[in-house]
Amino acid sequence: MSTTALLLAVGVLGAGTWAMRAAGPWLRARTELPAGLERVVTAAAVVLLTALVVTSAVLDDGGPAGVARPAGVLVGGLLAWRRAPLVVVVVAAAAVAALLRLAGLP
Repeated sequence: MSTTALLLAVGVLGAGTWAMRAAGPWLRARTELPAGLERVVTAAAVVLLTALVVTSAVLDDGGPAGVARPAGVLVGGLLAWRRAPLVVVVVAAAAVAALLRLAGLP
Protein backbone atom coordinates (compact mmCIF):
# COMPACT_ATOMS: atom_id res chain seq x y z
CA MET A 1 0.00 0.00 0.00
CA SER A 2 1.40 3.39 -0.93
CA THR A 3 1.97 6.16 1.58
CA THR A 4 -0.62 8.36 -0.14
CA ALA A 5 -3.30 5.67 0.07
CA LEU A 6 -2.47 5.04 3.72
CA LEU A 7 -2.69 8.74 4.59
CA LEU A 8 -5.95 9.04 2.69
CA ALA A 9 -7.40 6.04 4.54
CA VAL A 10 -6.35 7.50 7.90
CA GLY A 11 -7.90 10.84 6.98
CA VAL A 12 -11.19 9.27 5.87
CA LEU A 13 -11.40 7.13 9.00
CA GLY A 14 -10.58 10.15 11.19
CA ALA A 15 -13.26 12.27 9.51
CA GLY A 16 -15.81 9.46 9.83
CA THR A 17 -15.00 8.99 13.52
CA TRP A 18 -15.34 12.72 14.15
CA ALA A 19 -18.66 12.82 12.26
CA MET A 20 -20.12 9.94 14.26
CA ARG A 21 -18.99 11.45 17.57
CA ALA A 22 -20.45 14.84 16.62
CA ALA A 23 -23.73 13.30 15.41
CA GLY A 24 -24.55 11.85 18.86
CA PRO A 25 -25.05 15.13 20.74
CA TRP A 26 -26.46 16.83 17.65
CA LEU A 27 -29.15 14.16 17.15
CA ARG A 28 -29.81 13.81 20.89
CA ALA A 29 -30.78 17.48 21.11
CA ARG A 30 -33.16 17.15 18.14
CA THR A 31 -34.91 13.83 18.78
CA GLU A 32 -36.97 12.40 21.59
CA LEU A 33 -37.01 8.66 22.23
CA PRO A 34 -40.00 7.02 23.89
CA ALA A 35 -39.35 6.06 27.54
CA GLY A 36 -39.55 2.34 26.79
CA LEU A 37 -37.00 2.56 24.00
CA GLU A 38 -34.74 4.68 26.20
CA ARG A 39 -34.74 1.91 28.84
CA VAL A 40 -34.00 -0.75 26.21
CA VAL A 41 -31.08 1.23 24.78
CA THR A 42 -29.64 1.78 28.27
CA ALA A 43 -29.99 -1.90 29.13
CA ALA A 44 -28.45 -2.91 25.80
CA ALA A 45 -25.37 -0.79 26.50
CA VAL A 46 -24.90 -2.44 29.90
CA VAL A 47 -25.37 -5.93 28.45
CA LEU A 48 -22.91 -5.24 25.64
CA LEU A 49 -20.25 -3.92 28.01
CA THR A 50 -20.76 -6.86 30.38
CA ALA A 51 -20.41 -9.34 27.51
CA LEU A 52 -17.19 -7.66 26.42
CA VAL A 53 -15.72 -7.82 29.93
CA VAL A 54 -16.72 -11.46 30.47
CA THR A 55 -15.40 -12.55 27.08
CA SER A 56 -12.09 -10.76 27.62
CA ALA A 57 -11.73 -12.14 31.15
CA VAL A 58 -12.60 -15.77 30.46
CA LEU A 59 -11.19 -16.42 26.98
CA ASP A 60 -7.64 -16.22 25.65
CA ASP A 61 -6.97 -17.00 21.97
CA GLY A 62 -10.24 -18.92 21.70
CA GLY A 63 -9.59 -21.08 24.75
CA PRO A 64 -9.98 -20.72 28.50
CA ALA A 65 -7.86 -18.01 30.11
CA GLY A 66 -7.14 -19.96 33.28
CA VAL A 67 -7.92 -18.87 36.82
CA ALA A 68 -5.71 -15.84 37.46
CA ARG A 69 -7.22 -13.42 34.94
CA PRO A 70 -10.89 -14.03 35.83
CA ALA A 71 -10.02 -13.79 39.54
CA GLY A 72 -8.29 -10.46 38.96
CA VAL A 73 -11.23 -9.16 36.96
CA LEU A 74 -13.62 -10.32 39.67
CA VAL A 75 -11.64 -8.49 42.37
CA GLY A 76 -11.46 -5.37 40.20
CA GLY A 77 -15.19 -5.55 39.50
CA LEU A 78 -16.05 -5.89 43.18
CA LEU A 79 -13.84 -2.94 44.10
CA ALA A 80 -15.34 -0.84 41.30
CA TRP A 81 -18.82 -1.79 42.48
CA ARG A 82 -17.83 -0.63 45.97
CA ARG A 83 -16.71 2.66 44.35
CA ALA A 84 -13.01 2.30 45.13
CA PRO A 85 -10.68 4.74 43.35
CA LEU A 86 -9.65 3.63 39.87
CA VAL A 87 -6.00 3.24 40.76
CA VAL A 88 -6.94 0.92 43.65
CA VAL A 89 -9.15 -1.15 41.34
CA VAL A 90 -6.43 -1.56 38.72
CA VAL A 91 -3.60 -2.27 41.17
CA ALA A 92 -5.65 -4.76 43.20
CA ALA A 93 -6.82 -6.63 40.10
CA ALA A 94 -3.28 -6.82 38.72
CA ALA A 95 -1.90 -7.88 42.11
CA VAL A 96 -4.42 -10.70 42.49
CA ALA A 97 -3.69 -12.00 38.99
CA ALA A 98 0.06 -11.71 39.52
CA LEU A 99 0.00 -13.45 42.89
CA LEU A 100 -2.12 -16.31 41.54
CA ARG A 101 0.26 -16.72 38.60
CA LEU A 102 3.22 -16.60 40.99
CA ALA A 103 1.54 -19.40 42.96
CA GLY A 104 1.49 -21.49 39.78
CA LEU A 105 -2.10 -21.07 38.66
CA PRO A 106 -2.61 -20.33 34.96
